[in-house]
Amino acid sequence: MDIVELQHRYWGETPGKADVLLLHGLLGSSRNWQGVGNKLSRHCNVAALDQRNHGTSPHHTSMTYPSLAMDVIGWLDKMEIEKIHLVGHSMGGKVGMYLACRYPQRISSLTVVDIAPRAYPPRWEKEFAAMQRMPVQHFSRRSEAEEWLAQDVHDWAFRKFLVSNLEREDSGGFRWMVNLDILQAALPNLFNQVPDDGQQYTGPVLYMRGEHSRFVADSDFSMIRGFFPKVQLKTIPDAGHNVHFDQAELFVQSLLGIVLSRDPISIPRPDSSK
Repeated sequence: MDIVELQHRYWGETPGKADVLLLHGLLGSSRNWQGVGNKLSRHCNVAALDQRNHGTSPHHTSMTYPSLAMDVIGWLDKMEIEKIHLVGHSMGGKVGMYLACRYPQRISSLTVVDIAPRAYPPRWEKEFAAMQRMPVQHFSRRSEAEEWLAQDVHDWAFRKFLVSNLEREDSGGFRWMVNLDILQAALPNLFNQVPDDGQQYTGPVLYMRGEHSRFVADSDFSMIRGFFPKVQLKTIPDAGHNVHFDQAELFVQSLLGIVLSRDPISIPRPDSSK
């Protein structure tokens, strides 16, 4: 299996000796963790990766969870890091679950952000099709790309997230940093169940979901506990799928509980009648 040499961002006082590693979701990048990285770096050394076919990392035709996981192992080996507190959002959370179950000796703790182990119905086909059609080479401003997407993507925040993957060309216009063709073809695999039935990680696990997100349902809890018997489940109030954006301070406080082995902060469970 080919290993892609991943690019990373770093926050902390001891470059190369990260305590916490952050993994972004589909169509994200290490930039998504800027606010969280700054806050966490007051307490520990933090790195965030650009996963293959994302950000400034190289592109590769394989886009499977085993290949994504081996890229992370390759990065840890290169940086001479034996064990890490691993944090993954959405697709990055599934990479984290795969790693924790297959390579538990490399994981000090696992934090999964707003994604369940189960398989999900296909999604994002409409958004990918719209991105493929966009004449990005003819746009002079990102706002033009956002306006172009408005007919297919009604959520303005999601439009901004998508166009954050545009990079300006030297000759003018833009290009996509992500490999749209490979990611689009990989969508069915990326929404499969991870980990496999019968696998477990018995180390400490923190599971965070957003109050307003539908990615992790109450009915997922028994499955989560089956894979991760030492799991701590938290619902973050007034947060959607992007918990680390919507409630950055609560996110960091919760994360520090597991990273620094502190007593976890108490977060009231949202009223289910809302």
